[in-house]
Amino acid sequence: MEAVTERLDSLVAAGYPAALASVTQPDGSHTAVAAGLGDSATEEPASADSEVRIGSNTKMFVATVVMQLVDEGRVDLDVPVETYLPGLVTGDGIDGNDITVRALLQHTSGLPEYVDTIAEDAFAVQDNYIAPRDMLDIALERPADAAPGAQWQYSNTNYVVLGLLVERVTQRTLAEQIQEGIAAPLGLSRTYLPDAGERTIRGEHPTSYHADTNGELRSMTDMDTSYAWAAGAMVSTPSELNTFMQALVGGKLVSDEASAQMQTTVAAGDELIPDAAYGLGMQAYPLSCGGVSWGHGGDIPGTQTRNAIGPDGTAVTIAVTALPWAVIDAEDEQALLDGYRIVIDALDATLCDAVVA
Repeated sequence: MEAVTERLDSLVAAGYPAALASVTQPDGSHTAVAAGLGDSATEEPASADSEVRIGSNTKMFVATVVMQLVDEGRVDLDVPVETYLPGLVTGDGIDGNDITVRALLQHTSGLPEYVDTIAEDAFAVQDNYIAPRDMLDIALERPADAAPGAQWQYSNTNYVVLGLLVERVTQRTLAEQIQEGIAAPLGLSRTYLPDAGERTIRGEHPTSYHADTNGELRSMTDMDTSYAWAAGAMVSTPSELNTFMQALVGGKLVSDEASAQMQTTVAAGDELIPDAAYGLGMQAYPLSCGGVSWGHGGDIPGTQTRNAIGPDGTAVTIAVTALPWAVIDAEDEQALLDGYRIVIDALDATLCDAVVA
């Protein structure tokens, strides 16, 4: 793990307050390391495998719950969302009769984004609760970004709709479905979707930092993440996130048919990962050493997480306790991209350690 520790040290040297990583071998054994300060004020070192907010990695959990409902025959991927949420998904160029469950999972629905409308200053809404229906209403005030199926375009709105769909179909909360369908069977005691209004992280955790409007780093550890909900509000640890990924890709959570559907992709490259592809709640990343890894990423004020499982079954999660624009000059677009790439490159290098070993 010396090489992994050196990579975490490089992340701290780049400006991130702390960096955490866990490497989980194919047999399920974990090794966790950390670098930097868990709290800048007390200068307490970061603890390995602490709980962190995992942002859009939440989408993998929600997609898994949906696919479990598909396996049970309660949801059909190619049925319009109107069937499950009648009259709810409608707007300018938006019709729930034309948008399938598959399109929501794969970000090909054309639904507009809502997150960028919440607030420019994250601290201004740090304590605000926003109900899922209100988030959807905010999104649907905008016109469709594209016709359903016309293109891949990442939109958190898709997963808000999926969260509502899960709750309508099961008549239970999304948090309960994640707990009963994923966390409990896998013994993930530190992985959860926060309750409505819950602001603190339940277990041991590092302080998370975000830049205020003056550019000063402040704690964003305690916050109401309801605005992210099914799109990005979950908490986990690097090791538990790895356990989940291994179980998902290893066929322990969904059927082989459902797993194959989740790994059927469309092109989803961007400036960070030009050759990326997106399945149903999972992203495929080509490795620099050859082969493909499966995972996701998650950004939420105060934390960035990147995780993937490699061809040999080794899973890696890396988390840093700030977003790039909180610790890097936000006016320098290339520097911001590099701030993301250094985390992605550390993930790639660690997975490749296992591939070439």
